[in-house]
Amino acid sequence: MSGQRGIFLLPTLALWRREMTRFLRQRNRITGALATPLVFWLLIGSGLGENFVAPGIEGGFMRYFFPGTLVLILLFTAIFSTVSVIEDRRDGFLQGVLVAPVSRASIVLGKCLGGMTLAAGQAALFCLAAPWAGLPVDAAVAVRIIAALLLGGFALTALGFVIAWPLESTQGFHVLMNLLLIPLWLLSGAFFPARTGSWTEWAAAVNPLSYVTASVRRAFYGDGADLGLVPSYGMAMVATLVFAAVMFFLALRAVRRGGPGSR
Repeated sequence: MSGQRGIFLLPTLALWRREMTRFLRQRNRITGALATPLVFWLLIGSGLGENFVAPGIEGGFMRYFFPGTLVLILLFTAIFSTVSVIEDRRDGFLQGVLVAPVSRASIVLGKCLGGMTLAAGQAALFCLAAPWAGLPVDAAVAVRIIAALLLGGFALTALGFVIAWPLESTQGFHVLMNLLLIPLWLLSGAFFPARTGSWTEWAAAVNPLSYVTASVRRAFYGDGADLGLVPSYGMAMVATLVFAAVMFFLALRAVRRGGPGSR
């Protein structure tokens, strides 16, 4: 039994470590992942300022937009970490892993844990700016935020894996992601709240990123605030957990069925 666990865990940890090593050798990724959302938050937040009014939230747009900025960091870091799937295929590394006596689940899990760690770590680093937005972070809030970022990061990395697996060029991946990610983010309630009774309310309800956003926002505001779509932090986390499980299953199914990555 311990031997079987080792066969599963060692490749998982090796792939996770490889993602960390790759990231540390490309430190400009830290600047790209943090600088753009920071500029968005400061410029757009300052522009709208106190003129913005959101139900259940006081303090202007910079305060409302801060959790949305965290989700933006989480989304782009997690999704674009899976471009390594295409790069590993091009370099021949992925083919070597696939022909090795390694569980397919360990391959998917290692990649997802790597992307999750990078995404949650960078988003957590941005949380140091929370007091500037009027969002003090105590121990209880920090625990809720970290849990939301880790689970959301895992779900989004698995989503990126599902999309990256059948693709053969990084250019196609970037084009597809830019076309998909911005609408997902805008309709998640990260940038503006969905208007009750409008099509944006329905779009937010079926958008899985809405529940990642809700979990991060609820981590700050708790269950007392009237934030619309999801009434509690626990419900948002359960919905995100379901999203993560579905994406992981689809990623595992894609690997087992083969495709470009198996050649």
